[in-house]
Amino acid sequence: MGKLINIGYGNLISGEKLVAVVNPDGAPIRRMIQNLKGSKNLIDATQGRKTKSVIVTSGEIIILSALAPETIQKRYNEQGNKEYDNE
Repeated sequence: MGKLINIGYGNLISGEKLVAVVNPDGAPIRRMIQNLKGSKNLIDATQGRKTKSVIVTSGEIIILSALAPETIQKRYNEQGNKEYDNE
């Protein structure tokens, strides 16, 4: 199994599926989120907090996170040599 990235509040995503982490403030990103609301392709992992980053995956799934893009980048880079085990 590939590395798992902590995106906040106990939520993890596969680092292998990560395509982009973007700021949600742009109009195109807000439209994309609005269009996906209510569909199975949008996962809200903010735990009720403000969305600070939008994670785009290779499986056409969009994940909302309450962590800043810089924080997710730092966690991704820190996981370079670590892997989580399900044991």
